[in-house]
Parts: sequence; structure tokens; C-alpha cells
Amino acid sequence: MKANLYTADGTKKGSVDLNALVFEAKVNLDLMHRAVVMRLANARNPIAHTLTRGEVSYSTKKMFRQKGTGNARRGARSTNILRGGGVTHGPRNDRNFAKMMPKKERRAALFSSLSARAKDEKVIVMEGFKAKAPKTKDFMTLLSKLPEAKQYLFVLSGKDEVFEKSCRNIPGVKTILANYLNPFDVLKSDKICFLGDALAKVEETFLTHK
Repeated sequence: MKANLYTADGTKKGSVDLNALVFEAKVNLDLMHRAVVMRLANARNPIAHTLTRGEVSYSTKKMFRQKGTGNARRGARSTNILRGGGVTHGPRNDRNFAKMMPKKERRAALFSSLSARAKDEKVIVMEGFKAKAPKTKDFMTLLSKLPEAKQYLFVLSGKDEVFEKSCRNIPGVKTILANYLNPFDVLKSDKICFLGDALAKVEETFLTHK
């Protein structure tokens, strides 16, 4: 599998070989789906919250005597069958939505998503970024020379303050460190650009060499 190679100024230079273990893995839709669901579930912040009958601000005094009134037997007004009373089995803000996947499955899902993107020719490689100071205008000029895409994911081998500040205000552009690469961001992006030594960093991080 090959990917187009671009220079630091956005000129197409040729192509590079992609590691078959990472970019030619079996595309497993089930694993990718589970990885995306896990990411969304772990980011979920429960807000909805109802009060039980023990938490509502009502007196626990019996509303009327047990017999002789002709009414149904009734206890405290905080009961769940009266308006203003507690809620039974309602949503609580302490609910845990977290999900987990084994390490091998997470890596398989990542390789599967990268392989799917590479197969669709959505993966490119850029030699670097030559700007010495953060400037959005210079980055926009560079971006206009690269293949067009609504969502761009730039994968960096390490922290690059100049690059990150140059593109952080541009809609549809996201940067991520190679060791934090995940199926959710890969599948969400229309184009994935590996900057500098990012490909080597991905192999170093996610491939286990015995």
C-alpha cells in the first residue's frame, strides 16, 4: 500500500510505502463500531436527575387517618403515585456509562480503520511544516495545496506548538499525537495526514515486536 508524499510547502513529491501490518489489516466493521461506541459512551456526561421519595421536599406525615374517610389508604405525600412525589426508576446523574475493550481489540480496531482509510486513498504523508512562528494565513496557504477535504486529521510524532497554533482556529482541522491515534478520530476524518516521523511513531507505539 502506498500513500502520496507532499513536501513542507504542499508540493506533491512522490509516494511512500505504508506498513502492511497497520494499513493492510482486515477491515472489521464490528470492532470499529464497538470502538466508536466506547469512545462516545466514555465521553458521556449524565445530566438528567430525578429525586426519589426519600429526597423530595415533602413531609413524611400521614396525609389522613387510615379509616373512616372513604379515601384510599394513603401514607406520606412523597409517594411516587402523587404529583410532586418521588420518581421511581428515573434517570440519575451518577449513572456510569463507561465501556471497555481489550487492548488487542482496540489495536485491531485502529488498524482496521486506518486500513479502510488507506484503501479509499484518504491517507497522505507530509515531510514537515517549515513555519518558524504560528501563523494561520501560512497554514491556510499550505492547506489549499493539499487534497481537498471537509475534515482533516494531522497526526504528529510529538508536540509541535507552531503547527498546532497555526491550525487550531481553522474549522474542520484537528491535530493529534501519533500515540493517541484512535478509530473515532480516524473514521471521523475525510483525510489523514501523517506529518514528519508520525508514521514511524505509530509503528513504534502500536506494533508489538517480539
